[in-house]
Amino acid sequence: MEPQTQEASNSQRHTSDQNVHNVSDHMDEDVTSDAVDMDQYRINSWEDIGKIDFSSLSMKNICQLHFADLGLAFEFYNSYAKTRGFSVRKSRSIIVDGKVREKTYVCSCEGYRLEKWNHMKNRVREPKPETRCGCMSKLHVFFDAVTESWVVRDFCDEHNHELVVLKLARMLRSHKKMTEPDISQMNHMKEVGISMPNIFGSLASQCGGYENVNFSIKDMHNQVAKQRRQLPDDLTSAMAYLETLAARDQNLFYSVEKGREGVFRQIFWCDGRCQLDYDLFGDVLAFDATYKKNRYRLLVVIFSGVNHHNQTVVFGAAIVSNERKSTYVWLLKQLLIAMKGKTPTSVITDGHHSMVIAIQEVFPNAHHRLCAWHLMRNATSNIHKPQFTKMFTKLMLGNYEVGVFEQKWEEMVGFFGVEDREWIVDMYEKRNMWATAHIRGKFFAGFRTTSRCESLHAVLKRYIKSRYDLTEFVQHFQRCLSYMRHREDLADFKSSTGQPVMQTHFQQLERCQNFTSLT
Repeated sequence: MEPQTQEASNSQRHTSDQNVHNVSDHMDEDVTSDAVDMDQYRINSWEDIGKIDFSSLSMKNICQLHFADLGLAFEFYNSYAKTRGFSVRKSRSIIVDGKVREKTYVCSCEGYRLEKWNHMKNRVREPKPETRCGCMSKLHVFFDAVTESWVVRDFCDEHNHELVVLKLARMLRSHKKMTEPDISQMNHMKEVGISMPNIFGSLASQCGGYENVNFSIKDMHNQVAKQRRQLPDDLTSAMAYLETLAARDQNLFYSVEKGREGVFRQIFWCDGRCQLDYDLFGDVLAFDATYKKNRYRLLVVIFSGVNHHNQTVVFGAAIVSNERKSTYVWLLKQLLIAMKGKTPTSVITDGHHSMVIAIQEVFPNAHHRLCAWHLMRNATSNIHKPQFTKMFTKLMLGNYEVGVFEQKWEEMVGFFGVEDREWIVDMYEKRNMWATAHIRGKFFAGFRTTSRCESLHAVLKRYIKSRYDLTEFVQHFQRCLSYMRHREDLADFKSSTGQPVMQTHFQQLERCQNFTSLT
C-alpha cells in the first residue's frame, strides 16, 4: 500500500534526526532485562496515565514506554500534549494481514491545508483560521508481538509554532471532551426544558468555574446533534417514545396517518388520564389550531375542556400537516375511537370552514358554537366601523328573546346599510351558532370564546420551543400535561382542607355557591 511505503520512508528519514529518539537505543543503555524494570514503563490502564507526572517526564522515559493497547497510547500522548499546550490527532496506520501494526499520532498543526479549501468560489461560511503549518512533532508506536504491547518507536517533540498557555489548553480540539456523566446530566436537564446556556452555567458552577469545564456550548450542541443522528427517523422515534409511555399506561391511545410513499400526514395521541378527564368533563369540547410549535412548522391541534375547578383540561393533542376537511374528520374520528364512542354535547371553535363541516359529519348531534372573540374581530375586519362592532357584540351576547333579537338585527344592518354584505348574510344564516338568543338552554360550561385554547397555547410556550422535532414535542407536551395535572391536585387538596370564610350577609347562598364551584 502506498501510504505504508510513505510511512516507512518517513520513519527512516526521521530516525536519523537528532530530535528523534529510538526506543531500542535507550533500552540498550538504560534498561535491563529484569521484568520488574520493564513493568515500570508499561501503561496498562487510564489510571496509570493519571499517576504520571508529565512535568518531570523526559524524552528518554517516553521512548521506554509500552502500552497495553492503542487507545492508551493515544490517551497518553493527548494528556502529555495538554501539559505542553498543543493538540493531537491520529495520523497514518500500517496494516499487515488486516490488523494495525503501527500507528502515528501527530500534532494538530502537522501538514498543510489543501489549496482547494482556500479558493472556494461558492463559499457560504467564513473560512476558519489556518492552523496547519507543517509541524513535525509526533509519537509513533508499533506492536511488539513478543511482549504483546505497543512500543514507542519514534518520538519527536519539536514544534515550529507557538504553544498555547496552559490555562487555555483545555480549549484545544483534542482536549475538549464531554464525559458520560456530563452528557447524562445535560440530557436530564434538557428533558425538563432548561436551555443550553443555563445547563452550561450549571455544569460550570459544579466544576468550580468556567475555566474548569473541558467543553463549550457548541460541543454540547454537537453532542445533541450526534445523538439525533444515532436515532431512527423522527416519526419512528416519536412512535417509539409513545410505545414507551404505553408500556406504563395501558390506556394510552395514538394513531398515525401517512400519505403516499410513507410521508407523514398527522398524528393523534391521548393518555389514560386524558380519557378519564373526557369521560368526566367531555360534554363541552373546545379545539383550536396553532402554528410554529415545532421545527417543521406543522399545525398543533389541542382538544380541551374545563374541569370541576374551572381549570383547563386537555383531552388529546395532534400534529397535522394541513387544515383540510379530511384532516379534521380523521382527527375527530380518532378522538371518538379513543373516548369509547362518547360524543360531546357542545363544541366551540374559531369557525374554520373545515372544522364546521367535520363537526357536522362526525358529531351531528353536538351544538357547534362559534368563538365570540373571533366573531368580533371578523366584524371589525369586514365592516370597518367600530360602532358596528360594538352593537354586534351587544347583540351577540345580550340575553334577548328571539323576536327582540330579530328586530334589533334588522335595525342594526339597516342603520349601517350592510344588508347585502356577504359576511352579514352568512352570519345571519349561522345565528344558531353564536347568538345567545338562539342558543339559550344549551350547555357550554361557561365557554363563549376559545380564549382557554389561547391561554393553553401560552402555557405551552413555556415548555415547547419552535426548534423541537416530533419526538421532543411529544416529550415536552407530556411534561406540560404533568404540570397542569399537578395544579389540579393542588386545587383538590385546597378544596378538601378547611372551610371557606363567608364574606356577605347572604351566607346560605354564598355557601351554596362555594360548594358548587368546588364540586
